[in-house]
Formats: sequence, structure tokens, C-alpha cells
Amino acid sequence: MKPVTVSLLALSFTALATAASAQAKPHAPAYAPLRPVADCLRTDRITEWHVVDPRTITTRNGPNRFLVKLRAACPQLGYGPPILRFESSPANRGTAPFSICGEVGESVRSTQPPSCPIQSVRPIDKATFDKLSAHARRNGSGADQSTQP
Repeated sequence: MKPVTVSLLALSFTALATAASAQAKPHAPAYAPLRPVADCLRTDRITEWHVVDPRTITTRNGPNRFLVKLRAACPQLGYGPPILRFESSPANRGTAPFSICGEVGESVRSTQPPSCPIQSVRPIDKATFDKLSAHARRNGSGADQSTQP
């Protein structure tokens, strides 16, 4: 009977240790927006953008460079006139109307519908920006960005 009790006790400790380690591991959030909002991509200051592939866009506003990843492939960004329009989330339109931080509800669109939901936005250095942008399928300036919230 003792071997069975020892085995059950060992099995219980193993189960508890596994449960404790599973709870200790932090889960990455589905969205990790940039903070503070002052560090976000300002759409009213975009000076250039590049569609690297159907899920990747690089943008620049002055000295700040960003990598924008889309939730799904958006081949429509490669058609029509070279125009991209970035749209803030509905929640930020009142407080930070020209900011793209990688939050739920942000999107980018061209002249061809539909809009493409943004998965993430992160700052990148000049070397990374130049390397990715050199392989871009489409390029444009920020002249087409809205100046009205």
C-alpha cells in the first residue's frame, strides 16, 4: 500500500508544480500598443511610406521610422494610385486623432476597399527602415493623409 501512496503523493506534487508554473508564465497580449501615445506614429506627419509586402508597411515622419504589421495580407494596398490612409481607432479619435499605436480598431486603406486592420506598430532604426524600404513594392508620400480628425 505504501508504494501506491508514495506514487499518488508524487503525482500530486507534479500536478501542483505544473499548474503553478503554467500560472507564472505571462501571456503576451493580442495587442501591445505603443505607450506613451506621444511615441506613436503620427499620421498627419508622415513624409513617406513603403508597402514592403501584403502584411508589412514602413513609414517615416521626420526622424521617426515605424514598422506597421497588418493582421492579414492586404493585396489591395498594391493597386491603384499610390495612396495610403491610416485611420485611428474609434476610441482614440477624440483624444489622439492622428495617432496609430497598434490598438484595436486602427487600419490602413488605399483607394481600393476594404480597410486593412493593423496588428502592431513599432519604431525601427534607420538601417532597418532603409533595408526594408529598399524592397518595397509601392512607395508614396504623406501628402495624401487627412488633416482633419
